[in-house]
Formats: sequence, structure tokens, C-alpha cells
Amino acid sequence: MLSGSFAKPSNPTNHKAHAVQIPVTVETVQRADFPVYLNGLGTVQPYDTVTIRSRVDGQIIKVGFEQGQMVKEGDLLVQIDPRPFEAALEQAKAKKAQDEANLANAQLDLKRFSTLAEKNFASRQQLDTQQATVNQLTAQIKGDQATIDNATTQLSYTTIRSPLSGKAGFRLIDPGNIVHASDPTGIVSIVKLQPISVVFTAPEENVGRINAALAAGRVPVTALSSDGRRTLAQGHLALVNNTVDQASGTIKMKATFENKDNALWPGLSVMTQLLIDTQKNVVAVSNDAIQHGPNGLYVFVVGPGNKVEMRNVQVGNEGSTDTVVENGVTAGERVVVAGQYRLVPGALVAPNAGKAPAKSPREAANTRQRTR
Repeated sequence: MLSGSFAKPSNPTNHKAHAVQIPVTVETVQRADFPVYLNGLGTVQPYDTVTIRSRVDGQIIKVGFEQGQMVKEGDLLVQIDPRPFEAALEQAKAKKAQDEANLANAQLDLKRFSTLAEKNFASRQQLDTQQATVNQLTAQIKGDQATIDNATTQLSYTTIRSPLSGKAGFRLIDPGNIVHASDPTGIVSIVKLQPISVVFTAPEENVGRINAALAAGRVPVTALSSDGRRTLAQGHLALVNNTVDQASGTIKMKATFENKDNALWPGLSVMTQLLIDTQKNVVAVSNDAIQHGPNGLYVFVVGPGNKVEMRNVQVGNEGSTDTVVENGVTAGERVVVAGQYRLVPGALVAPNAGKAPAKSPREAANTRQRTR
């Protein structure tokens, strides 16, 4: 018979197993002023646009600008041959000088007739006739001066200067060509880029809020690239159109931007953000903290002992990175902003303080009002 000893099985320990802590990122709920933006799509338009046309007929002898050049108000653009107009002006001046000489002679005759009439050597009829001749020549000189003024004006039209500071477009007429005042096309167009305008739209239901914001003071507007990734310029709301477009159900607005760096260009499509309100001292959490469930929106709140609680919330305005919470959490509580996919109510977590990565500018532009 085999002999030997058998080892007794060891007694199980009564140590509690360590619960697994799930790593998450948390942030503390804050109270802050919350800006409310209204987003839209817009098109950049020049602040002013001028099509340069000739007001007289003549041959272009000089062009004083380059295509695409920035021109200043008063710069020479086009010189039309002035010689026919200078001749017309000199002719008008000569006609006035001739009539002034005739008037001087008629006035001397009038003076002689007056002296003779006093001594009854000239009839009253002769005196009246001479007085009428003087009056006629006086009126004729006034007409001569009007002719001179008109000829001077016509001559001035041969020198075309820029009426504003802006950027010249394509030149439509080359030197040597004959231009006419009746030509349907112009010589060049000039657009004003500084400042510049953006025309954009908003849903008609926001008209009241927009007008209230405009009545309260200056309303900031941000222009972003069409993909929402870059901020192009900061400006302000200039006006709201006086009617709503019934076909589209939108209201049209215009914003003004200084555009010192020419980031905005006529015809460019942009996204716009209109600051219509600022909610004061509200509870706000990161957008990444808000979760969607079968019963609505909720957040995970980290309580004592780093245990999480799933709590339903009611939200208001959502911004680029944060959302207003109207009910469900209070300032000072900690909420999970990353790592929620592993969480269940009562789970233990290992929190790391800090916000989740910021959203892209395009997501930042998608400000909206959540359905409560």
C-alpha cells in the first residue's frame, strides 16, 4: 500500500476584490454668460460699385490706370481728346466778348439819347428803343455765359476721374477707340472693398429677436469661410430688410466689415454668425457631456467616492463648445465629458480633470436651439 501525505487545500482569503475604476475625463459645471448666435449663409457684396462711362463723344487718347489696380478717389482714369471741346469753349467766350462790346456801344448811345431827350433833341420813342437794345444785349450776354458754362462742363467730361477709392476691374475700352455717351457698356467698373458688405438671411421667426438686438445697440457679426473652418472678419449688422421673402420664409440682412486685409471679396460665399443675445449667469456644460438616451438627454455626474450617476437634463441654447442646462445639474458638480461608452449607473471612475477636445470651427458654427 502506497503511503504518502496529501497537502490540504489552503483556506480562501476573505479580502474583497478591488473594483475596476474606469478612466474618464470630467469637468466642473460652471455658471457663465452664454452668447447666443444665429447662423446663416451670405454673399459678399461691394460697399459701392461704379461703372465708369463717358458723358461725351470722343476718342480715348490716354488710360491712366492698370486693370485690377487699386485706385483712389480723384485718380485719372481716362482722357478723351479735349480739342473739339476746347474750341467750342473758345467760340462761346468770343461770342460773349462780341456781345459785351455791342452792349458797351449801346449803353453809350443810350446815354447820348438821354442827354438829347432832356433838351428835346431826341424823341421819347428813340430813347425807349435804345433802352430796349441795351436790355436785349444784356440778356444775350447772360445766354453767352450759360453757353460758356455748358462748354466748360463738356470739356471737364473729357477728363474722367475715379469717383471713389476701390479696385478697378477689366478695362472694356482700349486707347484709340471712340466712345459715346450713349454706349451701353462702360469703360471699367470700380468696387469699394474697404469697408465691404455681406448680405445674408435668417428664418423669418427670428425677426423679432433680430430687431430687438439691433434696437439695443451694435450687433456683432462674424464672417467665416464657406466650410466654417476659418474666421475671415468681424463686423456689425448694418440693416434688416423691410420685408420678409414669402417664397423662402427668410429675412434678408446686411452686415458691414472694415476688411482691412481684404479677406472678404465681392461674390465670395461665407457663413455668418449673428450675436442676437447673451444669457447672463447660466449653468453651462460642455457639449460632449450631453448624451442622448431613449428617455431624452442625460449626463453622467461623478458623485462621492467617484461613483457615477446618470441624470436626465433639460437644455436650452447650444453653442460651439458649451450647452445651457436649465434643469438637472448645478454649478460645482462634476460631469463626464469623455469615456461615457463604458459607464453604467453606480460605476467607479478614475476622473481626469479637463475638457474634451474642442470641436472644429464648422461644428462651432452650428449653433441651434434644442427642443426642450
